[in-house]
Amino acid sequence: MYSSYRRHELLRALWPWLPLWLLLALLAIFAHGPMPMHSTRTLGVAWEMWQHGSWIVPVLNGAPYSDKAPLIYWLFFAGWSLGGVSDLWPRLLLVLIGAAQLLLVQALARRLFPTRPWIARSAPWLLGALTYGFLFDLQIMYDGLLAVWVLLALLALAPGLRRETPRMGLFALALGLGLLTKGPVMLLHVGLVWLLGPLWQPWARAHRAAWYGRGALAVLAGLAMLLAWALPAAWLGGPRYREMLLFGQTAGRVVDAFAHARPFWWYLPLLPLLLFPFSLWPRAWSALASLGRPFEPGQKFLIAWLLPVFVAFSLVSGKQAYYPLPELGGLALLLAFALARQRERHPAREANAWLGPWPLALFCLLLALTLFALPWLAAHGHLAHAYALRAVAVHSASFGVAYLLLAGVLLLRGRGELRRIALVGLLGVTVANALFTLTLWRDYDLRRISTLLAQAQARGTPIGNIGMYEGQYHFLGRLRQPIAELQDGAMLNQWLAAHPQGWVLAYPDRLDQAAHLHALYAQRFRGVWVVIWPARVLADVRAGHTPPPGSGPALVMPDAADAIPH
Repeated sequence: MYSSYRRHELLRALWPWLPLWLLLALLAIFAHGPMPMHSTRTLGVAWEMWQHGSWIVPVLNGAPYSDKAPLIYWLFFAGWSLGGVSDLWPRLLLVLIGAAQLLLVQALARRLFPTRPWIARSAPWLLGALTYGFLFDLQIMYDGLLAVWVLLALLALAPGLRRETPRMGLFALALGLGLLTKGPVMLLHVGLVWLLGPLWQPWARAHRAAWYGRGALAVLAGLAMLLAWALPAAWLGGPRYREMLLFGQTAGRVVDAFAHARPFWWYLPLLPLLLFPFSLWPRAWSALASLGRPFEPGQKFLIAWLLPVFVAFSLVSGKQAYYPLPELGGLALLLAFALARQRERHPAREANAWLGPWPLALFCLLLALTLFALPWLAAHGHLAHAYALRAVAVHSASFGVAYLLLAGVLLLRGRGELRRIALVGLLGVTVANALFTLTLWRDYDLRRISTLLAQAQARGTPIGNIGMYEGQYHFLGRLRQPIAELQDGAMLNQWLAAHPQGWVLAYPDRLDQAAHLHALYAQRFRGVWVVIWPARVLADVRAGHTPPPGSGPALVMPDAADAIPH
């Protein structure tokens, strides 16, 4: 009887948010192929490791790749060893990782706020409906998996009703797995909240020596897990890889970023984007603004986690919007706690219509009207220089109906306002993803060009790429040879002279007459064009010569990319 009751309670705790989120996540992630550049690069590295049998050293374009640790690649290999190489298992894995985040946030809510079960019921809705988190958790990347280990590590430190003692063994394991997912940045996500333990953890306050002593041992154990991979990898990868792996990557991002350098305030204006759709809910901001003393234990935990990490990420030179994705769970918990306390202290505000989701409803309405207007604007020539809007206009009217209905749902009165907003957020981002798939995905789909490159490599044709190559063709075409990275100038001219039978990938802003007459292939790609040139023809064009007739086939463009006037 007791086990049946527990099983019933568990099902109630997961219904209906978990099956709903899984359904929409599966629809979104299988709507189109892997997205360049993040997903295609991650899959490309895994494919090259698999192809070369390089289980320790990640490989990108034939060279050791020092940017990331290998745990997510190893998880791919586990599925590929059973079902063969494809993107099916990585996509399913990413959905499972997203679901694991929601389950861990619910468990952490129960641990932090045991007397407020509403928070545990609401936190997964809040986290699962965050538009930015939903989209990036479904990119084949590292940050979703990192978020799982961050939440698990914090769950190990948080006190429970029956046990205040931290689970340092679990903390060490989660820390090590996080380090093997994305390197030392894991310490930034969980190390600061551990160091501030006596401010929020009663056991840590009473046993400071044990807290810091056992915690230090756990950190050393986690670092030992990382070094168990990093030291053999550094030895196998060669001197340059060794220097970048052990010293260059972390220092290059923290002190003076070699990529994504931003000012210290850069994350602050991104907060409304990270919290969308709840950033357009006045009740959420009213609840957050009302937070204050007395600070409860769970509230202290969230402050000790979120505030130092936000400051630390702001001080780090390299910044990307998805770097703080592991903290979205903390933001969801903080918002759920603020709403719960507002309900307790100011129950009259629950009926205040001005605190309802009318700004989000207005946003959906304006979006619907815009989608209705696009076909008319396109037909009257007002979108002549807006290719993306012209593409969207082909199907926009029917999707405008969807957002009009979502606006109506938001204006309904009664209980369950948070769940209505979460439902609209999830459906809204799924609908947007479907519209993108029908209209703009063709400008991101690299399957055809990757197949052409694979066929050329099978014939022994050397291939060069003007600019940095990020592995976007390797997995999709199952390429087995590197693509030469060429800088426009003397380096490119030398390569063209040495490989007259080769192909060159270029990325011009627009297609000129020479490309139309003599390029092998072209398609729109992320706001520019990707063009395949025969090396001999490109050499003539660069020298100002007119290529002789028949020197290169006429331009071939995929039908989908040519369907809309250029």
